[in-house]
Amino acid sequence: MKEVKSPRRPLIYYYGIVLLTLLIFNLIVAPLLSSSQIVEVDYGTFMSMIENQEIGSVEITDTQIYFTDTDDTVVYTTGLMQDATLTERLYEAGATFTSEIEETTSPILTILLSVVLPLVIFVALGQYMSKKLTEQMGKNSMSFGMGKSNAKVYVESTAGIRFDDVAGEEEAKESLAEIVDYLHNPDKYTQVGASMPKGLLLVGPPGTGKTMLAKAVAGEANVPFFSISGSEFVEMFVGMGASKVRDLFKQAKEKAPCIVFIDEIDAIGKKRDSQLGGNDEREQTLNQLLTEMDGFEGNNGVIILAATNRPESLDPALTRPGRFDRRVPVELPDLQGREAILKVHARKIKAAEDVDYHTIARMASGASGAELANIVNEAALRAVRNNRSVVTQADLEESIEVVIAGYQKKNAVLSDQEKKVVAYHEIGHALVAALQTHSAPVQKITIIPRTSGALGYTMQVEQGDKYLLTKQELENKIATYTGGRAAEELVFGEITTGASNDIEQATKLARAMITRYGMSEDFDMVALETVNNQYLGGDTSLACSADTQKEIDRKVVDLVRTQHEKALGILAEHREKLDELSLYLYEKETITGEEFMEILNREA
Repeated sequence: MKEVKSPRRPLIYYYGIVLLTLLIFNLIVAPLLSSSQIVEVDYGTFMSMIENQEIGSVEITDTQIYFTDTDDTVVYTTGLMQDATLTERLYEAGATFTSEIEETTSPILTILLSVVLPLVIFVALGQYMSKKLTEQMGKNSMSFGMGKSNAKVYVESTAGIRFDDVAGEEEAKESLAEIVDYLHNPDKYTQVGASMPKGLLLVGPPGTGKTMLAKAVAGEANVPFFSISGSEFVEMFVGMGASKVRDLFKQAKEKAPCIVFIDEIDAIGKKRDSQLGGNDEREQTLNQLLTEMDGFEGNNGVIILAATNRPESLDPALTRPGRFDRRVPVELPDLQGREAILKVHARKIKAAEDVDYHTIARMASGASGAELANIVNEAALRAVRNNRSVVTQADLEESIEVVIAGYQKKNAVLSDQEKKVVAYHEIGHALVAALQTHSAPVQKITIIPRTSGALGYTMQVEQGDKYLLTKQELENKIATYTGGRAAEELVFGEITTGASNDIEQATKLARAMITRYGMSEDFDMVALETVNNQYLGGDTSLACSADTQKEIDRKVVDLVRTQHEKALGILAEHREKLDELSLYLYEKETITGEEFMEILNREA
């Protein structure tokens, strides 16, 4: 379990206590002590004591008169008045004039109260502060963040996470299971002369379970597990990041065999360059990490796991054999993997016995492990909102739609004309998809507005995972994207803004066919575009001349226009079915793929 520590108080807190104590002493305690020895009287009392010859010693200052009784036991004070005969009367009364009246307080007590006591308080608080700071420096691994590693150590906290709790990444688990076996039985490998990789790099899109796999390795191996983020090495002070790396490996060697997990290692492992104004602190940290992983001193028993979704940005010296010897891809799960992940997360909820996880997995094509976990949780929340204690198939299907298109906008009211346009638009997509060969079947059609901004959508679901797409299948996809706009043109003779996302998707796919997939006769198998950050959106950049870019734009337009015309021809040929299906959707608002195909195949 993580150790919960009380928040550290800043140093100024203790200095504030000291200053407050001294202030209270000077303002309250000292005046009380002094005022208890001097009695203040009025000038009349002073005159009466002179007449009665009860005055002992007298000291006159610019503003006050201090005097004692005849026994010198009490010191009195009064204000100074204009009295020309005062000196004569005092002399006649037998008073003694002194330059200073001795207070009855013991000089030793005065010194103790005014000098020694504040000094003792200050020294005592200083010793207490020093002790507390020493304890914090001993307990905390950061030593106030100056050069110490702040890696969190998990030993028993990962005991509940095993490989069985991580589904959909069987190939990655096989690679990591070998590391677990090595930590348990190192002699089996050393006898053959084999050595385990010093580092394993987990790469893949966000949400695929890289961190979860690292914790599962620690749970299976039952060894100390150091976890730290790459950004935590980067400090404002130069040299602190490198010091943290040294301290981290020092701790790891003391607890070997162990696992060190560095999440988002691209924060410190980016490629080095010779540009001026670079981050010297980051490069020094990277250099220290390179030295620790494969320097003169070995790291026996220390396995380094790192995770990133930007492997192309890492320095080649970091990814070479001898440092990160093995790259473990953690990709998006396939159909079988999605089904297994859904079943793992379904253990936490009460699901109905007739839930078909295979169907849900097909509908969630392209979803990561984190998104599948979110889908299951959304289904459980929907069951609670409907006052049910069991999650049904409908809950899971609706939760997929929530993740894809957002919640239903119950307060959005479309006019009859807008509703009819949206119905024809969505049926246009579905009809073009259904009447083409090699196209995914329609699963669901709806014209209920969603919070994502969609006024409706058509869901197509493949029967299984497809790893290769032919040129004809890609062209059919583009035609399906243009089917909504084609239906608007054919029926209403005008176009709307509802096809904006369709246009974007069709253009993106057409451009990829020409620049990346080599599906243009003029350019043949020439790569005109490169993909950057394949795991983070897959942004692209053109690698060709300006004249070639103009030719690419022209071919993209021609390709989309050809498929748009094909969609118009399909809908015009089946105009009666377009009207019948659109009217049915207009009345029902949501129809299933079975209902759609039944009406489509029905004889006129």
